Amino acid sequence: MKSGERPKLVRGLRQESRRFRLLVIVVGFFLVSLTFVVISKPDAILFSLNGKLPVDQAPTSILIQQKVNSPPATTVKTSTDALRGDPRVVDDEADPRPQGFKGEEEESRVLSEPDPTSGMTELTPNKDGSGRKSDEDKLGGGGDGEGKRREERGHEADKHKVTLPTVSNYTIHDTEDTETAKKDDTSYDQQGSKPLCDFSNFRANVCEMRGDVRVHPNATEIMFMEPGHSQRDELWKIKPYPRKGDEFCLSHITELTVKSSKVAPECTKYHDMPAVIFSLTGYTGNLFHDFTDVMVPLFTTASEFNGEVQFLITDMALWWTIKYHTVLQKLSKYPVIDFSKDDQVHCFKHVIVGLHAYMEFTIDSSKAPHNYSMVDFNRFMRGAYSLGRDTVTVLGEYPKVKPRLLIIKRHRTRMFLNLDEIVAMAEELGFEVVIDEANVSSDISKFARLVNTVDVMMGVHGAGLTNCVFLPQNATLIQIVPWGGLEWVSRTDFGNPAELMGLHYKQYSIGVDESSLTEQYPRDHEIFKNPIAFHKNGFDFIRQTFMDKQNVKLDCKRFRPILLEALDNLNP
Repeated sequence: MKSGERPKLVRGLRQESRRFRLLVIVVGFFLVSLTFVVISKPDAILFSLNGKLPVDQAPTSILIQQKVNSPPATTVKTSTDALRGDPRVVDDEADPRPQGFKGEEEESRVLSEPDPTSGMTELTPNKDGSGRKSDEDKLGGGGDGEGKRREERGHEADKHKVTLPTVSNYTIHDTEDTETAKKDDTSYDQQGSKPLCDFSNFRANVCEMRGDVRVHPNATEIMFMEPGHSQRDELWKIKPYPRKGDEFCLSHITELTVKSSKVAPECTKYHDMPAVIFSLTGYTGNLFHDFTDVMVPLFTTASEFNGEVQFLITDMALWWTIKYHTVLQKLSKYPVIDFSKDDQVHCFKHVIVGLHAYMEFTIDSSKAPHNYSMVDFNRFMRGAYSLGRDTVTVLGEYPKVKPRLLIIKRHRTRMFLNLDEIVAMAEELGFEVVIDEANVSSDISKFARLVNTVDVMMGVHGAGLTNCVFLPQNATLIQIVPWGGLEWVSRTDFGNPAELMGLHYKQYSIGVDESSLTEQYPRDHEIFKNPIAFHKNGFDFIRQTFMDKQNVKLDCKRFRPILLEALDNLNP
């Protein structure tokens, strides 16, 4: 190497060294800067596109940041510019699934603000507790791991909601709006075009509503909340006591208004169970009317709910609810609400106003809910009072046990004038005779247990025969019909119901000589020749003449075959 070339080589190496160090510094600075940008703001690179990335292709996190950083009035739109529902919410593309498909995935979902501590977005759970992950979550990127539960964040008023992209790409609406729409649709779907009330039954008017129903006792109103698109406009007046056409009886019953409405007071109490609203005034207090006007209709109306029903009683009779608390508790698990003293606005999803009723003391199984029958009612009453016998004892099954006969005794009207003679004849035929009186003051639980122990029950037409509801199956009810052409009403009140309950029924009409009316009228009086002619004078005359002023002296020889037939009914 020449002496002049060595200094030049040294200088060249030094220059190359300086260039290399400069390059290292530049590259290092670039790497440090890049690392800082990537770690502190992962989307900064995408922002270098100056917003030219289409919104419908941008990652969810970018949409969130744009939404958060934009003024409140700014609306982020998809590439289709389609806004549905709440204008603050961006809808995604239409549902690609087959038309008519429905499922849990159609629940509304909203995306909350990003978690400032993790940079991740949160999914607000549905009302049923379920949620939906974004595409990023499903791919396992951009966060703290797939499947990790996100905690809900508060401050609902500050939330900015955007569409959450999903694999199915179906439209998502604001939760509140969707829930409201669902409630409206549910009310409409449940009630449909069915009128709120049915006044076609000759015995009782009944209103039944399914949906958003509000009961406002102070205003004596029951309101069915209509969805906004409904054209229904109904208003009904109803007295919830099954004595339709009896103006005297209904004059004591509070009238309620049932109507459809789009405006109503806010709910103060919410109930998950259905409600049945009925009255207790009317003719209650008479044992027969307690059953034919309330017990049987209430069973028919409320039994299907298996105790999950709330009773609201207008014209409350507290003593009545105490007397029949065993039955009421069997039909409903909840304390009754005194309609006239309640100041709440009760909200139900199903309300029945009035009770299903048909003929006297009878259930028409062809019209009753679930085809309930009087056999079902008889079984229900035995169960309510925990009575031991479901059916009568077959004659001779227990040689030392005699068949039992219960004679219903009366003290003021329609009394047996020769009771001792009747008892002696029955005992001669092999009966063990029991005598008791059933009246409004009787302990119904105690009397029910007595009735359930007998095989045959007999008495003169009157409310006491109502206790046949406690008789075991295949027992016999014998009704003594007073003079006066009362055969039809006697069969209607007790004969038909007894047979429909699965009982044997015998009806014995007394003759002129067996009536105490012979002591009040001469034997040739028209009342003995043509008693039906007096029916034109009205029920009050019939009741006073043929019921309140008549007693019975039974012709035991003539009546004996009836008891023999009752014994035959006990044979296998």
